[in-house]
Amino acid sequence: MPHALLADCPPQPWRNGGGTTRELLAWPPARGAHEPWRLRVSVAEIATDGPFSPFPGVERWFAVLHGDGVRLALPSGDVTLTPDDAPLAFDGEAAPMCRLVAGPTRDLNVMARRGAGVATLRVAAPGSRLEGEVALRALYTDAAALLDVDGRTEALAPGTLWWSDARDAATWTLREGRRAFWLTLEEA
Repeated sequence: MPHALLADCPPQPWRNGGGTTRELLAWPPARGAHEPWRLRVSVAEIATDGPFSPFPGVERWFAVLHGDGVRLALPSGDVTLTPDDAPLAFDGEAAPMCRLVAGPTRDLNVMARRGAGVATLRVAAPGSRLEGEVALRALYTDAAALLDVDGRTEALAPGTLWWSDARDAATWTLREGRRAFWLTLEEA
């Protein structure tokens, strides 16, 4: 199975200077300037208050991994997110203002282009499963974890994105782990 380790992904500074991001996955792999990613997964370090970059035509998911949290000013109203909260979905056009609750945060970001399908990001608790056929499935784990994939156990290091675009109906079960998230992309 393909996977990416956060420690192997070089940090890239944001255009606004408010933090850095480490790209774990841009899917499918780019074949040229006219074939952009349909789904992108990254982990960001937010160091200062400031606006998110706008991503027109993109649906975003956001989850706080570490730190005291953030306050996002969305068109529907302000939302405070901490590591204890479920991931939040919002339109990439929104480019919300982000204020740190009390210091820097580390955050999981998932972006899916509209028309690429329906992306979901949800907390993966030990014993939870990911079943069914989808265009892409993944597990991001912020801590060491054990993942069962159709009877085979994989030991995952902290900061691992384990993914597959095999379009099979494999069953994945998170046997052990904390601060983990299931990600799927179902084609429209």
